[in-house]
Amino acid sequence: MACRRVLETAEPRAKIKAARGAARDWRMGRLTRVFSHPMPDQPARVGRPQLLPPSRMPKRGRAGSIRGRIAMLHALAHIEYVAIDLAFDLVGRFGAAFPPSFVDRWTEVGAQEAIHFALLERRLNAYGASYGDLPAHDGLWEAAAATASDALARLAIVPMVLEARGLDVTPLLISRFERAGDARSARILRRIAEDEVEHVAAGVDAFRILCISAGLDCVQTWQSLVALHFRGGLKPPFNDSARDRAGLTKEMMAGVAPAGDLSHKPAVAFGGANPDRG
Repeated sequence: MACRRVLETAEPRAKIKAARGAARDWRMGRLTRVFSHPMPDQPARVGRPQLLPPSRMPKRGRAGSIRGRIAMLHALAHIEYVAIDLAFDLVGRFGAAFPPSFVDRWTEVGAQEAIHFALLERRLNAYGASYGDLPAHDGLWEAAAATASDALARLAIVPMVLEARGLDVTPLLISRFERAGDARSARILRRIAEDEVEHVAAGVDAFRILCISAGLDCVQTWQSLVALHFRGGLKPPFNDSARDRAGLTKEMMAGVAPAGDLSHKPAVAFGGANPDRG
């Protein structure tokens, strides 16, 4: 019920409180490991931001202007806001298939995503802006909805593909903020980038648990699920060092990226999209 309550909380600050409270209550033994409450098909939303298809998202710019920095921070805040729901939906929907350590780890992931959102929203406020002021797209939740009935597919696509893309993109975003003289935003992104390595690793580890219990080859299963659920394959370049720390080894990546496309450079695109769009 605590996981469902997070998804049913729409107002951003209330969602932060619900997420951190659920993680704290689980950590302190106040919640039971029971998954009898079905998860909602859609999280509650307050109507802001306006959600657009990715192809209709306005260009963000490169953080050289205040307007560009606000747009970039807003896009990142939206990703973190949705990531709160993704973490708690994963626990509430699939937690019964995993040992208690899975709940330990993923409730903490959800609490950290809430902290990330709060940091980015506060930074937006410092620029005189607020979360919801600009449009956003709902690609992350759409991927979650498409994999709602299959834990392996959910893990393969959401943390191991879409969220892992943040490992590639964030170094470039940090450098853009630094060049613009916004050291505070760059520090926030560094903290988020470090936490996200662990978040992706949590997805990889949970995926391996399911594969091993089912007698499946982890590498081949991930590659097959990516081919089935993610159109076009993954586009380089990749942040190999961060991906390797998260458990997305070159062996795994070799089967999902076009031959010869593995690279050590930071990526300039999120999920194959234009880097200057939401």
